[in-house]
Amino acid sequence: MKEKLIIFDMDGTLVNSSITIANAINYVRQNLNLASMEQEQILRLVNDHTVNPAEVFYEREIFEPIHEKWFTEYYTNNHANELVLYDGIKELLEELKNKDHIIGLATNAYRGSTLESLTHLDVHDYFDGIACYDDVENGKPHPDMLYKLLDELNYSNEQTLFIGDGPRDEVASQRAEIPYIMVDWGFTEHTNAVQSVKELREILFHV
Repeated sequence: MKEKLIIFDMDGTLVNSSITIANAINYVRQNLNLASMEQEQILRLVNDHTVNPAEVFYEREIFEPIHEKWFTEYYTNNHANELVLYDGIKELLEELKNKDHIIGLATNAYRGSTLESLTHLDVHDYFDGIACYDDVENGKPHPDMLYKLLDELNYSNEQTLFIGDGPRDEVASQRAEIPYIMVDWGFTEHTNAVQSVKELREILFHV
């Protein structure tokens, strides 16, 4: 593998957080006196890069600080019961580090809930750089957080690989001109994508 910097999306790629994301969004909606949404609908919209997530989830033009407060509040109180790594992910991160790769994370989650999640799942220390929704002006599908990681870690796009599970990730990688791998064990179904962590490992290490 010629790429030295490997950037991962988090939710749906490393972490099975489908229940927590849906419940946290509905917790915010409850606090806004909005009706609950079905989990399947939430997960479909989370990765739909053609919609404004603040509008479809909270009926606001932009995310507001109170939305982050409530979302993180739910995460804090429930991540220990609802979050799990996908099978083989921790071992993959370990192998990448052992082969001297630099590992980044680019997630549309808030920094507070991201750090709590990674710490709870005992993988925080594998990451050399973390870029979250509230670290940049625009979240994915904009390339801002990918550029942030390239700048902080001092790598070019040609030296980098981005791995994600949805259209927002793919569009962000295209805009940043970073090679991309789509995986298909998360929230979005694809016809042409990597189907398992085992298959991803075979691609990365040519085994």
